[in-house]
Amino acid sequence: MIGERKVLFSGMQATGNLTLGNYLGALKNWVNLSDDYECYYSVVDMHSITVRQDPAELRRRARALLTLYIAAGLDPEKSVIYYQSHVSAHAELAWILNCYTYMGELSRMTQFKDKSAKHADNINAGLFTYPVLMAADILLYQADLV
Repeated sequence: MIGERKVLFSGMQATGNLTLGNYLGALKNWVNLSDDYECYYSVVDMHSITVRQDPAELRRRARALLTLYIAAGLDPEKSVIYYQSHVSAHAELAWILNCYTYMGELSRMTQFKDKSAKHADNINAGLFTYPVLMAADILLYQADLV
């Protein structure tokens, strides 16, 4: 439809502290993009648990990251800002996509190779299917930009 804004989806994991690179490379740009796009910004906490996390610490970091989103200038009146785990459709679509994704395709994904090399004692199915959850995140909102 003419005049409709393109959809942008992006998110950050709550596994560590926000770095200057995160701010300059992503968050600062998100604020500027919010005027021109229909934006969905997520704390991607489901992605965070592909590597073992202390549940209490993950909750604390997720709250802190969401707070930083708003403190950096993201406006909930302009953009949808949320925790990925609070929208069950992410997991539901990921499950459907998992049922159609071949193991050979997943085994070639760089995210799995990189993280499994760093965390050899924690190679789990969530890490293996990480790209499927990423695809679900994007497809759920029919994002034009990521």
